Amino acid sequence: MRFASVTDRLASLGAAKWAVHQESRRRIRAGQSIIELTIGEPDTPAPQALIDAAIAGLQARRTKYSGGRGESVVVEAIATKYSARSGRVITASNVAYMPGTQTALYAAMAVLAEAGDEVLVGDPLYATYEGVIRATGAEVVYVPLDPANGFHMRAADLEARITPRSRALLLNSPHNPTGATLSRDEIAAIVDVCRRFDLWIVSDEVYETMAYGADFASPFDLSEGAACTIVVSSISKSHMLPGFRAGWCVGPSEFIDRMLPVSETMLFGAQPFIQDAAAQAVLNTYPECAQMVATLRSRSQILPEALGNAPGLRCSAPEGGMFAMVDVSGTGLDGEAFAWRLLNEENVAVMPGTSFGRQAANHVRVSLTAEPSVLREAAGRMVRLAIRLSQGKAA
Repeated sequence: MRFASVTDRLASLGAAKWAVHQESRRRIRAGQSIIELTIGEPDTPAPQALIDAAIAGLQARRTKYSGGRGESVVVEAIATKYSARSGRVITASNVAYMPGTQTALYAAMAVLAEAGDEVLVGDPLYATYEGVIRATGAEVVYVPLDPANGFHMRAADLEARITPRSRALLLNSPHNPTGATLSRDEIAAIVDVCRRFDLWIVSDEVYETMAYGADFASPFDLSEGAACTIVVSSISKSHMLPGFRAGWCVGPSEFIDRMLPVSETMLFGAQPFIQDAAAQAVLNTYPECAQMVATLRSRSQILPEALGNAPGLRCSAPEGGMFAMVDVSGTGLDGEAFAWRLLNEENVAVMPGTSFGRQAANHVRVSLTAEPSVLREAAGRMVRLAIRLSQGKAA
C-alpha cells in the first residue's frame, strides 16, 4: 500500500525528539522517582476566573458549532488587544481564532509555502517548527543562532541565507528553547531584511508576557512590519491553560481570508465555551498571571547560580520564557549523551539540545516549571555528574 510523501517528510520529526522525556514518563509510571524538567507546562494554577468562565459557558450550553473564524466575542477581544499593543486599528478582518498556536502555525505555513519554496528559521528552534515547514513540502533553511551572541538572530546572518526560493521567516521571541529575547532594534533590522526580499514573517509570540530583560518587541507592532507579519499566539503559557488549546492568528486581512479555507478544511470551528474564556483572558489582567511571570523570573536565576562553579557546565540566565540552556560541552559529552547519563545516573530528565537543532547540540534544555527546591536539587545532581565526568577525564 502507498502513503503520501508528507508521512516520509515528517517521519523523523515527531516522537524521536522526545525520547528522553518519554522514557522518564515510562519510569515514573513504573514507580521510579524522577525529577522531570523536560516540557514547558506551567506548574502554577490558572486564574480561577477563567475556569469559571469556561464552566459558565458549558452550563449555558455553549457547545454548538462555531464559525471558522471564531466566535465574535473572542475575535473582537483579540482585535482589541492588538489595536492597543500596536497603536493601529486592528479589526475582526485581521483575526482568526485557532485551537492553539501549533494549529495556527500549521495553517499559516500551509498558506505561505509549498514544494520548491524555502522557509528560514533560527537554529536552535522549537521542536515542531521543522515539521510544520516540511509538511508543506518546503525546505527548511537554518539561520545559526550563535551562543556567543546569546542565541540572538542577527539580520546579517538571516540575509546571508536568503535565496530566490525564500518565502518566509519563522521567528520566535522570547525564544524557545534558549530564552533569547530580541530588542526592538534587532526586530527592526530583521523586518528591514524581510521587506527588501519580500518575505513573510510568522512571529510566534506565546512567551510575549515573559520577557525578563529587554521589553517585548514584535515585528507586527512596527509600521514597517505590519503588512508582512503574521502573529501566532495563545493563552497556553501566559494564562497557564495549555490544555484549553486556545490560540489565534493576527495579520493582514488578505492573509486571514486566504487562511480561513485552509483552517476550515482541518477543523471547522472550536469550542464556544473555551472561546468565551479566551476572550476574558485576552481582555483582562489577572494577579495569578503576574505572579507566574515573577516566579519564573526568580527561578531563571537558580541554575546560573547553582552551576556557576560546576566543572564543564555553563549556564546564563535566560532573557525570557520558561527554560534555561546549559552548555555541557566542557564535560566531554554532547547534550544527548549528557541528558541520558543524567537520567540514568541521577534520575533527572532534561531535554537534549539536539531536539532543537544543531546549534544546541552541546546543550541541554531545563524547564523552570518546578519549585525552587526541586530546581536546586536537580542542579546539585547535574553538578555531581559533571564532577564524575571531570574526574574520569583527569584519570
